[in-house]
Amino acid sequence: MSGKNTVLTSFALAGTRKGSVSISHLEEPYGTDSHPVVSIGISLKGNTEEPDWKAHIPYENLQELIDALEDAKTRFNA
Repeated sequence: MSGKNTVLTSFALAGTRKGSVSISHLEEPYGTDSHPVVSIGISLKGNTEEPDWKAHIPYENLQELIDALEDAKTRFNA
């Protein structure tokens, strides 16, 4: 991955001592001319720049992700 990473927000990961969740905008995640994505990073050590796990969501799928998260929250009383 060669794109510019801009961390938009981060917050503590519940149930961990130092864990964090970071939400970033990532330009050209797969090289020149690739489309930007929202990157969701999970770090057990709180490192937002190099998370342990990442998921890249194309902006075109963002509303579907938000809807699914809202459904999970409602369905499981979270």
